[in-house]
Amino acid sequence: MFFASDNAGPVHPQIMNRILQDNTGHAMPYGNDPVMDEVRQAIRRTFEAPEAEVYLVATGTAANSLALACYTQPFDTIFCSNVAHIHEDECNAPEFYAGGAKLTLVQGGDKMTPKSLHATIAGEEVRGVHGPQRGPVSITQVTERGEVYTLDELRALTAVAKDFDLPVHLDGARFANAINTLDCTAAEMTWKSGVDIVSFGGTKNGCMGVEAVVMFDAEKAWEFELRRKRGAHLFSKHRFLSSQMAAYLDGELWMETAAAANANAQRLAAGLRDNGAEFLHQPDANMIFAAFPRAAHKRLHAAGAKYYIWEGEMEGDDPDEMIAARLVCDWSISDAQIDQFLSYL
Repeated sequence: MFFASDNAGPVHPQIMNRILQDNTGHAMPYGNDPVMDEVRQAIRRTFEAPEAEVYLVATGTAANSLALACYTQPFDTIFCSNVAHIHEDECNAPEFYAGGAKLTLVQGGDKMTPKSLHATIAGEEVRGVHGPQRGPVSITQVTERGEVYTLDELRALTAVAKDFDLPVHLDGARFANAINTLDCTAAEMTWKSGVDIVSFGGTKNGCMGVEAVVMFDAEKAWEFELRRKRGAHLFSKHRFLSSQMAAYLDGELWMETAAAANANAQRLAAGLRDNGAEFLHQPDANMIFAAFPRAAHKRLHAAGAKYYIWEGEMEGDDPDEMIAARLVCDWSISDAQIDQFLSYL
């Protein structure tokens, strides 16, 4: 009963097998391996972008931070939700890799709105040399609270960015989960909706540790290569990143694992509803934020369930007090595990 994080799940067997398959003989380092050529072509086909530049790194933090740095001067500010992943969970890495640039938070909750984004952007670059200059807009998809921007919502946000001539970055750590929810193509959720650069996540969805940075603006490619090297994220034995991503894309495994994770979350959410849980956010993909009684939390923890308490304290006298939890499903969780969790609930 492990619902703490989709980072904690196993590597998908097809991905592990491909790593073993490519672990023979010698291959050129630093992304010059033949498997990387396969990956580039597969991602270009997936995104319907034959001119896109594709690079691999091992972590989502590196993908987001290096991508944003290519569009951010040290005196700029990056616009993002006040609960964006780059703000809450990356230890100021985007600011560090951008040479000291700052984040300007768009207030209003999990999802940015065009109105709030416009007002926030308009409020910057008004003090001349004394204030930060306007930099890129970063959108987290799936959001940090488990919601998914619709295509119309994405396009409305990118339209605001373009009104100010600003580039748009998409943090797609759970990119595949969002695609599954929207039933759209990768192109529709990115460059066709006004996105300039995307972090295409693999680690949370069955890979061992690999993320792709997909750049629709080829002019930034060389800068990304330099920043990746200078930032200590250019792997020498790069073929083991390439192998993961090649297997992930082969036969659309990335969509299969995302569909499984989302379906697991929907099964869990349905059971939570049936048991009177209160939802803090709409569970659009594979993350659930829900509150249920302290007594149920104690039963679950005693039975070995793993998940994070989000709001409230486990310790207390009132067994009926509602305590909120964050529950995350990955592709590997079985129906039996979900049903076991619900039985203790």
